[in-house]
Amino acid sequence: MTLSDLKRTIRLPHATALVVGTIIGSSVFVQASEVTHHVPYIPAVLLVWAVSGVLTMFGALACAELASAFPKTGGVYVFLRETYSPLAGFLWGWSMFWVMHSGIVAAMAVVFGRYAGVFVPLGDDGIRAVAVSAIVANSGINYVGAKWGSTIQTAITAGKVLAVVLVVMVGVALGSQLPEHFQYGSATAPEGGLKAQEFLLAVVAGLFAFGGWHVVTYTAEETVQPEQTIPRALTIGIVIVTVCYIALNFVYFYILPVDRVMASPRIAAEAATELLGERGALAISGLVMFSVFGAMTGSILAAPRVYFAMAKDGLVFQWFNQLHPQFQSPHRLIVFQAIWASVLVWTGSYRQLFSRVIFTEWIFFALMAGGIFILRKRPSYQPAYRVWGYPWTPAIFVVASAAIVINRIIAEPLDSAAGLGLVALGIPVYYTWAKPSRSRAPL
Repeated sequence: MTLSDLKRTIRLPHATALVVGTIIGSSVFVQASEVTHHVPYIPAVLLVWAVSGVLTMFGALACAELASAFPKTGGVYVFLRETYSPLAGFLWGWSMFWVMHSGIVAAMAVVFGRYAGVFVPLGDDGIRAVAVSAIVANSGINYVGAKWGSTIQTAITAGKVLAVVLVVMVGVALGSQLPEHFQYGSATAPEGGLKAQEFLLAVVAGLFAFGGWHVVTYTAEETVQPEQTIPRALTIGIVIVTVCYIALNFVYFYILPVDRVMASPRIAAEAATELLGERGALAISGLVMFSVFGAMTGSILAAPRVYFAMAKDGLVFQWFNQLHPQFQSPHRLIVFQAIWASVLVWTGSYRQLFSRVIFTEWIFFALMAGGIFILRKRPSYQPAYRVWGYPWTPAIFVVASAAIVINRIIAEPLDSAAGLGLVALGIPVYYTWAKPSRSRAPL
């Protein structure tokens, strides 16, 4: 079976749910403290989330143009391959599997296990066992095909968004009974206004909470009319997520003073406890588990499509270039991904690898968006959708991506060097092992 045998079952609601569901995991329930630490000023925090949403939208619009030009399974891998070379695409897939994407799946699974410990006492081994079980269950769902995975993802995302709306409504309704709102406590607004560097660091923290917006492009050949569906799904999805994030942070400050928001690693649970006591903490813990499981569904659905496209191009074992005869899913890659993510969970090695390599994702994002400037000079480049605000929209996103990378290198030079080294290890592997297909016509 070949890549063209993938069935087109993903429509606009499923694609939008993939965008929203993959982005909204656990970050929005914990990341507020990191943002507020850099800008301890309520209007500035809300502005950070809005700016993060706008920058993500700029990246998504650039991604949408590329997806309309190359509606092939693989997403960013395909864009880098077509714009630069097979090596650029290979390094993205290499980093995705061994660290970035598998590390994200492992990290989300561990968060799922930790919150399960709120309901049932679990030691470290118990948390790991629950985490691995979540990976296996999600992989099983996606093993039986994209239709099952995307349908469940859509249902979970709908429930997740409704739950966020409910949290906001309950927070405002019950929070109105508190004597004070939007207080600073022991925290003080910055003297002399905001510092640009601190605002940038806050935006970086906000952008990480928007991670995963691009995964919808990985399933292009299973999407109905991908040239129209993917751009619309990205636009609608980013708007929904941005509104949810701003609304949730508004409620956090409505209920809790800034100093408590800054100090809390589980801000959503603390806000719920403030209003509802222990019942509130349990409810939020359940919501986080539900949200994380949905995000895992989208991630586990999408990534094997990248590796499948790489196998088609001869960059990984041809044994992976097979679809399940009944479910029409890249079943071997789904299993392989589940095994590796489970190994990362059980050994705990995902923490060291993930923290060192995740920032390199933004190097690839910068290359992806910057590639539009290269592609538009090619006569054969005919995207069905062209990014709004060109050239400023992709240029701003490239600058923002570069700022994230530079900031990380300055702040953590040794870890950054280690992360870049892990990515660079893919270069000798590519030249000694990978054999790019020469049957693909150049752009």
